[in-house]
Parts: sequence; structure tokens; C-alpha cells
Amino acid sequence: MKRFVVVTLALFAAACSREPSNVLQGYGEADYIYLASQESGVLGELYVREGDVVEAGARVFTLDPERLSLNAQSANAQAAAASSAIRTAQAQANLAQANYARGLELFNRGFYPRARLDSDRAARDTATAQLAQARREASAVGASSGLARARVSDLGGAAPSGGTIEQIYLRPGEIVTAGQPIAALLAPENMKVRFFAPQALLAELRVGARVQVSCDGCEAPQAATISFIAREPQFTPPVIYSLDQRDKLVFLVEARLDAAGPIRPGMPVDVRLTDD
Repeated sequence: MKRFVVVTLALFAAACSREPSNVLQGYGEADYIYLASQESGVLGELYVREGDVVEAGARVFTLDPERLSLNAQSANAQAAAASSAIRTAQAQANLAQANYARGLELFNRGFYPRARLDSDRAARDTATAQLAQARREASAVGASSGLARARVSDLGGAAPSGGTIEQIYLRPGEIVTAGQPIAALLAPENMKVRFFAPQALLAELRVGARVQVSCDGCEAPQAATISFIAREPQFTPPVIYSLDQRDKLVFLVEARLDAAGPIRPGMPVDVRLTDD
């Protein structure tokens, strides 16, 4: 029993005396771009497959335009009716103004009763108000018509940047709700690695510092730049630690890869701290 305690204490002392390794374990991670529609409807066409490499601006999907096209046609008809109402109200306002002007002239010459002039003035004011109301309504209808046309033109989705189609969530004929992802795009510049640094190494890390990332099958390490260091520590189960990694407190660190390479999301990597 005494011998066991001595051996245990010796291992613990050896572990505590070791310098923390500058090679840390991590994995590939990605910030996906989720391509979605601004409108609800039925997915009409899908122009890509999983694994396709697309350029910025490439068409990815289009919703069936039938339902929104009918809405646009209805809005256009309302806009035409509103324009006709403005022309009618304008004509009535012109006539009422002419009648009032003629009545005022006759009144000034003593040939027109005041009651009739007052009636002409009221008719002119009413026609002017109706014209203003018709213009306001036409403006609102015009805005609705423009929105309906814009909604039809927004039924297509395009890649905002070049990258790879990593996953497709919906197929043609399926119902799409506004904002629901249809496909996931991975741009090369959105690849990164995540790793956990023990508390003893935290002082050596800073945002902007350079690291080297290696993986199984990688011909050469890839350069990366630390872009994020968590402010709060995490507790890692001690079962995964070897004798030279006894720290229980670790901090999440993210590093952005300088260039596209073989590292993929979820792939285990080794991150080596450099002196840069």
C-alpha cells in the first residue's frame, strides 16, 4: 500500500513538472452560408447537387412563381384601376373649378346668387379632396404592385460567394417557408479549426497569433491565424487527459486557415504553436 502511494505521488509530481506541450488537439470547423428564400412557396428548380463547386452569383434554386405571379397580376390590375380613378377625379376637379370660376365672375357682375356660388365652392372643394384621396390610394396601390413584382423577381436564390454545396435540405416540389435553408454553402475562407488550450498555455496565445495546422494525410502543415479565444474556461473530463495534460480548465480557441486545403469540418487536426 505504501509503495502504491509512493508511485502515485511520483507520477503526479512528474506530470506537474512537465512543460505544457505546444501541440494541441482540435478539429476542423466551418461557418456555413445557409441559402434560403425570402418567400414561402413550392421549390420549383434546383440547379446544384451536393459537392458542386459554384462561383459567386451562380443560380442555386428557384421557387415556383405561379402563386406570386397571380398576386402580381392582381396588384397590377388594382394599380390600373387606381390610375383610372385619378383621371376621373382630375376631370371632376377641373369641371368643379371651372364652374366655380364662372360663377364667381357672374357673381361679381351681379348676375349670380351667393347661395349658388357657395354651392359651387363646396363642389370644387369636394372634388379637390377626392382627387387628393385618389392620388393617395394610387400611391399605396403602386407600392403594393411594386412589392408584388419584386417578390416575383426574388424567387430565385444565388450563391453570395464561391464555394462548395455541402448539403441540400429540400428537393423540387417540397414546400418552402420563408427563411428556411434550402442548401448549405461552404466558402473556402469560412473554414477554421477549433482547439482547446490548457490554462498554462493561455498566456502564450493572442488573437492574431500564427499557428500551424496538421492533419492525417496532409502533405504539409497549413498556416492559420487565431481569430477567437474564449473568455470563459470549460471543464474537460480528466479521462481524456494524459499525464502531460492534467489541466482541467481549458479555453476554446479558433483559428482561421490562410488558404483552402484538405482540412474538412470534423476532421481531427494537430495545432502547433509557433514563435511568430
